[in-house]
This record gives sequence, structure tokens and C-alpha cells, in this order.
Amino acid sequence: MSQYLLAIDQGTTSTRALVFEITAEGQWRTVGTHQIELPQHFPHNGWVEHDAEDIWQATLAVCRQAVVNAGIGFKQVMAIGITNQRETTVVWDKKTQQVLGKAIVWQDRRTAARCEALRQQGLEKQLQQKTGLLLDPYFSATKIEWMLDQYDADRRRAHAGELAFGTIDSFLVWRLSQGQCHITDATNASRTALFNLTTQQWDDDLLTLFNIPRAMLPTVVDSSGELAFAVIDGHKIPITAILGDQQAALVGQACFTTGMAKSTYGTGCFLMINAGTQLPHSQHRLLSTLAYRLKGQPTFALEGSIFMAGATMQWLRDGLGVLQDASQSEALAATIDKLQSVYLVPAFTGLGAPYWDANARGAILGLTRDTSRAAIVAAGLQSVCYQTLDLINAMRADGVMLTTALRVDGGMAKNNWMVQFLADLLQVPVERPSSVETTILGVAYFAALGCGIFDSLSQIAQQWALADNFLPSLTAEQVAQAYAGWQQAVARITHHGSY
Repeated sequence: MSQYLLAIDQGTTSTRALVFEITAEGQWRTVGTHQIELPQHFPHNGWVEHDAEDIWQATLAVCRQAVVNAGIGFKQVMAIGITNQRETTVVWDKKTQQVLGKAIVWQDRRTAARCEALRQQGLEKQLQQKTGLLLDPYFSATKIEWMLDQYDADRRRAHAGELAFGTIDSFLVWRLSQGQCHITDATNASRTALFNLTTQQWDDDLLTLFNIPRAMLPTVVDSSGELAFAVIDGHKIPITAILGDQQAALVGQACFTTGMAKSTYGTGCFLMINAGTQLPHSQHRLLSTLAYRLKGQPTFALEGSIFMAGATMQWLRDGLGVLQDASQSEALAATIDKLQSVYLVPAFTGLGAPYWDANARGAILGLTRDTSRAAIVAAGLQSVCYQTLDLINAMRADGVMLTTALRVDGGMAKNNWMVQFLADLLQVPVERPSSVETTILGVAYFAALGCGIFDSLSQIAQQWALADNFLPSLTAEQVAQAYAGWQQAVARITHHGSY
């Protein structure tokens, strides 16, 4: 008989659910899906918020509709997996269930001054040593601190355990379990800047630094296993997987051995490489993080974040007006010599890893009278590839080597011209899988592992299938020349220059 899994993907711009049918022969099929767009709120410059109640209601709605669309009932759902936008912060009252203010989204920059003040005190090295992260508004700690300053200035309710903090996974599990379970998985905990990667515990020194009471924090659990129970429409269903979205994509790409890497090209780009069971310490401003934790055993990763990937193409379409639709970019770029000397540095909100320059701003360099809109579009696509090479070089300098092909996913990974140029630049094969739904697939695979459908990571790896393999076509000398031009362009807009 078939078995059914429900996977929830709560993202930055939408909430969706998929029902997977696993046939008696072990084949996976998507039989039900539903998605609801999530409104964002921008009350001040640099502030980005979500309404957590909107997220909760949308999550319930997509689960119900996906199950209806699958033609089954909740009683037939064997397990649930949850993957989520990371770092986004919710604080709520445990007794009344009321959320305190809006959720502060990972993109929010309101605590930039606080992060800079801590950096000036020389505290970034201590935080990086413990958490693998940098002092940046991106992470949850200063978000929680800000919310407590607003809503519980004397920390009375927080210290008394009346308030709860959670990233989106934790908030959803709390609501799904009807307030019975306050947990987060280790991958999400590792993005808070409060979790010690070595001890695998909340860190008392960091809680003191940010003035956050331990009583409001969730219990940290593994990424797969019998983690909690959801109650939906009277049906009790085990939650057997929780993963942050980029870690879920790593699992969906079956990057289970040291040196395997995936790069997800959505609004931004997130490149993550499996670093094995030994915690890596980056000297080149990459993030050390958890890839996943199973049976108490952490597997680590190095991660680099690029702020602008698909968002660059949106700007070319909506801001500059050189595209009517992002899908036109492939054909336009194909008319341009890939070794062109036009460079677009998309530092619209600063530069991410490995530069971490919040004050850098975007530029187009190398323009001449014969520069066409096609050249600018191609430069936009190439900027994503050059930034990926920045990350790969930083990882190499940290001693974490890409040992196999790079596996890619996300909307931009459908662009053949861009993926070919990526292979050319990296001088390694780039693999695109048969399914680019790697995030929600990854958490579904871990849900299957947690409820016994799978019994090993190797069984998950067998699900991965190659669709397209892109091989390098440029020489090392050509790559060096093109990349030197990119580094010179970056140096024009940031005091860092190349990393």
C-alpha cells in the first residue's frame, strides 16, 4: 500500500505544502500541493516584517488544501516535515498565545547599529568562535534583544518563562502541537547566534551578552526523528523532520559526504558545502553552520550567502526596464561574448560573503558606446557566477575543498547560459538534478527517515537523479582574466576589494 507524507515549506514570500505518495515499489510522487503568497511589511527603511498569525493561518490552509488535492484525509498522513525561512524571529506569550508585534524577518537591518557597537567592543571573534556566525542583523539574537526592549523592557515575563522565542519552525510546531511542544531543530538553532556549535547547547555567555533569558528558548532537537506531534482537525500526526531551508536543499541534493556542495539560486544565492563531523573555523568570513544533526551527531557545513541573484534579474526587469520577463535573459545573453568586459556588481543592499560590506552599493563598470542591453543582462547573470566563485575561493582558502561537481537548484538554475558560465568559471562540472524542488524534497526525505520509510542516508542519495551536466569550456587563463576584471570592479565599490 502507498504511504503519504506532508511537507511544509514556509518561505519568505509564500507558504506551501506538498503531499508525497510513496508507492509500494518505493516510487515518490507529488499528489497534492497548495501555495499561498505571504505579504511582507516595510514600516521603516531597512525594516522587514511578517505577521506571524498570517503565517500560521496560511500554514493551516495549505496543509488542508494539499491533503484535499491529494484525495486523502489527514488520518492517512504518516508524518510531517517542516522547512522554513531561517533567522526570522517570533516572540509570543505562552498563556494567551498572543504574538508580540510582527515577526522580524531575516532580511531586516534594524539592529545594524547594535551589531556595529558590539563589533567595536571586539566581541565578533568570540561570537564567531562559539557560533560560526558573524555580528550581523541577519541572525536572530539582536532581533530577540530588540523585541524584548520593546515589549518586556525589564525582562520580567521573559525571565519567568511566560514568553517564548522561536524561529518559524519553532512557532509552527508550538501552534501545531497546541502549545504542548516548544522545540527547534539544531540547524535553525545554529542560525540564532546563541547556539554553541561545539557544545551543541545554548551558550550562557551569549545569552548574557544579548540579555536574553534562557527560559524563553526552545529545546534543541535533532533534524529527524519523532520530534513532536501535530494535531490538525482532530488528527494526531508525528512531526519527524525539521530543517532550515538551505539545509533542506543540501539534503535534497544528497550532499552527504565531505566536500559535496549545493548552490541554490533564488532571490539570493546560498552556497553550502558539507564539511563533515569536524567543525570548520572560517578565516575568510564564511559562516560555519550545521548541515543537519542525526541521533545527536552533528554534521557541519560552510555557507556563503549572496544577497542578489534572482533579485538582480528582477531589478533589470522592473528597475532598469531592459527585460520584459526574466526568461528572456538566456536568449539575450547568448548573443554576447561571455568574455565581455562589462561587469555589474549588484551591491544594492551591500555585499554578502565573503566581503560583508553593508555600505557597498551597486555599479555597472566597463560601459562603452556600443554596450547593448544584452551585454548588461549578460553581466547581471555573470555577477551571480562571479560571486559564486568568490565563495568557492574563500572555502578553498579555509581548507574546505569542493571534491565533486557543484549541484545547483532554484529558479535561476533553469537558465542554461548562466549555468554553463558557472561551470566555465569554477572549472568544475555543474550538475542540475531532475527535480529542482530540492528544499521541500529534502525535508520530506528526512521525514521519511524519521518515520522509518528510509533507514539510511544512502537510501535518500539513491533518490537523486541527474538531468543536466555542464562541463567547463573556458581555459584557466581565460577564467583568470575574466575574474581579474570582476575583482577590479568590486574593488571600485568596497574598501575590501577581493577577499
